[in-house]
Amino acid sequence: MTAPRLRQLVIAAETLETADRLGELLGLGAPFIDPGVKEFGLENRVYAIGDQFLEVVVPMTDSAPARRFIDRGGEGGYMAIFQTDDLEGLRTRVDGMGIRRVWNIDLPDISASHLHPADIGGAIVSVDEARPAGSWRWGGPDWRERAVAGRLTALAVESPEPEALATRWALALGQTVDRDSIFLADGVIQFRKGETERVAAFGIQTPDHAAVLERAGKMGLDVDWREVKFAGVGLSLVG
Repeated sequence: MTAPRLRQLVIAAETLETADRLGELLGLGAPFIDPGVKEFGLENRVYAIGDQFLEVVVPMTDSAPARRFIDRGGEGGYMAIFQTDDLEGLRTRVDGMGIRRVWNIDLPDISASHLHPADIGGAIVSVDEARPAGSWRWGGPDWRERAVAGRLTALAVESPEPEALATRWALALGQTVDRDSIFLADGVIQFRKGETERVAAFGIQTPDHAAVLERAGKMGLDVDWREVKFAGVGLSLVG
């Protein structure tokens, strides 16, 4: 099995206006609206950046897990989706670890499993195997035409016990921890000390980070050097 890829990152938000603002901030193309997320009580917008994806989900029902997530801690990083070439091996591994799989699907072009956030810690983690590997059902049928230049480079997760959390994620993903980080095929997961377990930041490479920072200022967003505070997540910009 090769190292997993970081393929999609998800923000849970109160309204779809957050999705519109994310697209404006980062200069993204038209989003895909996936009707399949109604199964989870959600509406969404999915933006393509390179061959990776940024998604905003909004709870439409009081029983939606994303509703409970927002009620506990506000808008924020909700889910991380990794791509693997051996989902069956991962399913066997997480079952042996006692990590519950709360949703599974096997379609001709993709298979996926969502890992229970109470078991894996920090976020909902989905691990997906796309067929062919360069495809991505969740981005919509025309995502290549809508994609803008750039890529996702990193995911930062905070925890009162970052070493333990890093070890659990590494075991689940079939990887090892190196200095509080898990190095993926095309990015890195970083684990930091924090008061609660939460997704703290997304690393995003953009062709013109200066333009993004200028738009962030005009939108009244908090900016700390190259990190824009947006919907409970730090968007760390890499030029």
